[in-house]
Amino acid sequence: MYNVKAYSATSETSSLGATTIPRRDPNEYDVQIEILFCGICHSDLHSARNEWTGAIYPIVPGHEIVGRVTNVGSGVTKFKPGELAAVGCMVDSDGTCVHCKEGLEQYCPNVILTYNSPDKHLGGVTYGGYSDSIVVDERFVLRVPSKLDLAATAPLLCAGITTYSPLHHWGVTKGKKVGVVGIGGLGHMGVKFAHAFGAHVVAFTTSPNKKEDALQLGAHEVVVSRNDNEMQQHAGSFDFILDTVSADHDINAYLNLLARDGTLTLVGAPPTPLAVTAFSLIPGRKSLSGSTIGGIPETQEMLDFCAEHNITSDVEVIPIQKVNEAYERLLKSDVKYRFSIDMVSLRSE
Repeated sequence: MYNVKAYSATSETSSLGATTIPRRDPNEYDVQIEILFCGICHSDLHSARNEWTGAIYPIVPGHEIVGRVTNVGSGVTKFKPGELAAVGCMVDSDGTCVHCKEGLEQYCPNVILTYNSPDKHLGGVTYGGYSDSIVVDERFVLRVPSKLDLAATAPLLCAGITTYSPLHHWGVTKGKKVGVVGIGGLGHMGVKFAHAFGAHVVAFTTSPNKKEDALQLGAHEVVVSRNDNEMQQHAGSFDFILDTVSADHDINAYLNLLARDGTLTLVGAPPTPLAVTAFSLIPGRKSLSGSTIGGIPETQEMLDFCAEHNITSDVEVIPIQKVNEAYERLLKSDVKYRFSIDMVSLRSE
């Protein structure tokens, strides 16, 4: 066991501050990674402030991790010291359930999350990427293509795979008409991926000032969702809609835009239940679904796809010392479109 520098919250009302945490020495199949960049996900804020309940303090957030391998266990075959590597939202699972056998570890009933999950090695809970280094079983370590910008790659480990997975699963391809609701941390990635898959992409936003941004991200059209006329022009025409909005909104307005057999998939999580009318679904045999991150094989596929198509997240790089300011800005949607922490800044603490 060894100690590393980290940033943690000690209660739901405390700011994040410098601390030290233990890490296990690499076991036979472990990879030790020096963390270079860690993205800030909105779920980090929810978790640190116990807004989803169940937080165990101190909590070290961070599940969008990119770094360099510094050491490997004797049984590791996929990684060598010096190589680039990444870790997303999961660090372990039972490996035996039907989900794990299909490469869908995110649905494993015994999945171990990167932070605030039981730590079977050291006891207590797992600690995330707001830290100097991390040790992870090689099954949950991903290879980072060398051509990708590392700071902008970090958010791909959550925001990227969260949007790539449903687009991939529901068969978004050339010739499909796809809507992306919300142009934020998730939505901007959804637009990029849908465009790269060859779809005709329509971005929906409540903010007219985001029109130009959405077009630059790859949208072919932009609809201001508060404009009923603009919405009505697209009624019954979408094969697939990806809804990334975490605020309360009228889901029926978007269900009405689906074509026959169209699907709307939620990846945002509004705080209160959405009121879905039956007649938004029954005529046209429409579907409303949800999706989370992808499994390890699909996440690696996504990273390789990003390298092939030169896709990364739009990021604002910050030092770890500005993480609390970043959380407050995140609440105001004051970032285009993800924060990425330069973890070298932690070395100066």
